[in-house]
Amino acid sequence: MNIIFFSTILLSKNCNGGEIGSQFFIDALRQNGHQVMVVGYLRKGDLLEHDPQQTVIVAERYTETKKSKLYLLLWMLLSFIINIPYSSAKFISWNYVKQARRLLSQQVYDVAIIDHAQMGWLLNYIEKPKTLILNAHNVEHQIYAENQNRSRNFLAKLIYHRESRTLKRLENHVAENVDQIWTITQHDATYFSKLNLFGKIHQFDHIGIPPRFKPLPQETSKTYDIGLIASWSWRANEEALQWFLKEIYPVLPLEVTIHVAGKGADWLTNRYANIHYLGIVADAQTFMAQARVVAIPTLSGGGIQIKTLDAIASGSRIVATSIALRGITDPPATIQVADNPKIFAAQLLAALSGTASIEAYQAAARWIKARQTKFIAEIANALVNLEPQ
Repeated sequence: MNIIFFSTILLSKNCNGGEIGSQFFIDALRQNGHQVMVVGYLRKGDLLEHDPQQTVIVAERYTETKKSKLYLLLWMLLSFIINIPYSSAKFISWNYVKQARRLLSQQVYDVAIIDHAQMGWLLNYIEKPKTLILNAHNVEHQIYAENQNRSRNFLAKLIYHRESRTLKRLENHVAENVDQIWTITQHDATYFSKLNLFGKIHQFDHIGIPPRFKPLPQETSKTYDIGLIASWSWRANEEALQWFLKEIYPVLPLEVTIHVAGKGADWLTNRYANIHYLGIVADAQTFMAQARVVAIPTLSGGGIQIKTLDAIASGSRIVATSIALRGITDPPATIQVADNPKIFAAQLLAALSGTASIEAYQAAARWIKARQTKFIAEIANALVNLEPQ
């Protein structure tokens, strides 16, 4: 098949979990022998080597609200003027519309994929392709509703309420106008089925790791005790890090070395004697593989936690909350689950005091390989179901 994939931000060095999740699908489509043209923005200041026959960079774009300068006001104003979510206004541009129209006029695509519900605005500006898929990632509006409930700031509550309400309207509109909806958790599939869209839903049970993410050699040297990695500018990740620092860190001995990687936590620099903030690292998997144990203290969010899959692929031991394992069934023995902070801390210390099990590492490697194989097969099955019987 010839497929066009309308996304938000393209995968590059300074990536978030959303971009990595999108790349899972792009890679799996190509592994099934399909031609995939990817359209999206490049994060401001990033570089991306790419094949113009496979990827179209619409423009460089600010994406994180904290770094967007005056664009924040522009996006907010636009979202009110045309009554769309703020998270959609960030990605609207005439340049994107022109590129989409150009590509659709130059050749026939068997399938068009709208990646993230926030990109649903595009349907108002292009002719509806023959076959259309929504790659849903999450039930987006529920994440903002959860943020509203957890926020203690009155203005923030109002903003999250509006975002949830407008996103729900857009999300449902896109879902009703596509031929298939791709979900990655049972929770999301259940939501869309309640909209009487059950026949359109294809749930992926085994979203996997792209081919370039492979289990590292088991002899990878351990250079520090506990590792945490994420894009800390994302609210759910910032909340997780704050919980770790407030509830878990005080219980740990000061001789335990803790490394934190990922953008958005510069405030950590030199704040704690035994916590080393590294910022963006060259290779996330190597960073996790060098940890004696990886901590994933997630408290909220939707969809599958990409960094949990990456951590499993690294071969290191993992202590994670149950939310960090959402959508991941039958995890390997390298993972221990704890939602109580004292138990979480105890399991981190137990992992540090124990010796690494070669059998556990090998089981994790087999788990990752089997998951990749199943995911590629599920992609093939989803596209077969689109074809006329």
